[in-house]
Amino acid sequence: MADKMRFAIVGAGVIAPFHAKAVALHPDAELVAVADIEKDKAERLSETHGIPLVYTDYEQMLKRDDIDVICAAVPSGLHHEVAIAAAQAGKHVLCEKPLDIASEPMTRMIDACRQSGVKLGCVFQRRVMPASIAAKKAVTEGKLGKLVLGDAYLKYYRSPDYYRSAGWRGTWAMDGAGRRRCIGVRVFGSPASRHRGRGYGGGRAEIQKRGFRRHSGHDFRISGAGNPVRASRREGHDHFRDSGFKQWSFAGSDEEMPEAEGMVNSGSDPANIAGDGHYILVDDMIKAVRENRDPLITGEEARKAVDLILAIYESSRTGKEVVL
Repeated sequence: MADKMRFAIVGAGVIAPFHAKAVALHPDAELVAVADIEKDKAERLSETHGIPLVYTDYEQMLKRDDIDVICAAVPSGLHHEVAIAAAQAGKHVLCEKPLDIASEPMTRMIDACRQSGVKLGCVFQRRVMPASIAAKKAVTEGKLGKLVLGDAYLKYYRSPDYYRSAGWRGTWAMDGAGRRRCIGVRVFGSPASRHRGRGYGGGRAEIQKRGFRRHSGHDFRISGAGNPVRASRREGHDHFRDSGFKQWSFAGSDEEMPEAEGMVNSGSDPANIAGDGHYILVDDMIKAVRENRDPLITGEEARKAVDLILAIYESSRTGKEVVL
């Protein structure tokens, strides 16, 4: 294996620059190539980030021997196609979220990577935020007692121009369906509130997410038997408050995260995110390959968010509870 892990990006849209920047900043990584069916987009990304090779056919790019990892940054409904092709070419895969938009394609891409012996990781950059880590740790260590309620509020704004900027956005075919990491085994969704899932197992989980209202930041709260925790993002900082109402504010990294820029709010601008979450997951992918271990967020773990959304849709259509 080369001294540096060699990355290539498939898809040169809005999210691709964050992959490119994360790879370019990493001392043990280098960018080899970018592919996009729209050559001008690939060329712009190449020029901005110094990527030497440009392709319009990613399958041709996958034939190169000097690529170790593929970053899948294509429309969501095409993630499985890129991942499967990359796996068959012996390339590891770092996939943008969601893993894909349907169950069967996700199964096929996970199986393809496992069978080919390559790593499949997914970008859930909010999972590496200090406040998210602290909240998850509180749940895992049982500090909340029995879980009774989990709320997630992500009322982000996406303008009509955002959806018009690419024909696949907001479509069932390519955009499809997560906050399920800490709580939730069953869902019930009503047609009147398709974005809200209620679990009736160990507790209740609510998800509220909208794409058409302005809202700064995000917020999630998890409550046990009288022991709530709350994690939120406001004004570019992570905040975490435990059951004793002690509050911490995280402006950047902590001991569990490499040095990186502080994340900023992307509530009203999808391009307004820092690259630290992507950097951490690029770093994790490099280590996963070199240490021959699973990435931090595997395909099996990443699909759970989509499975939850699909269950909510199914419940909304049938009017029945769905057990995950």
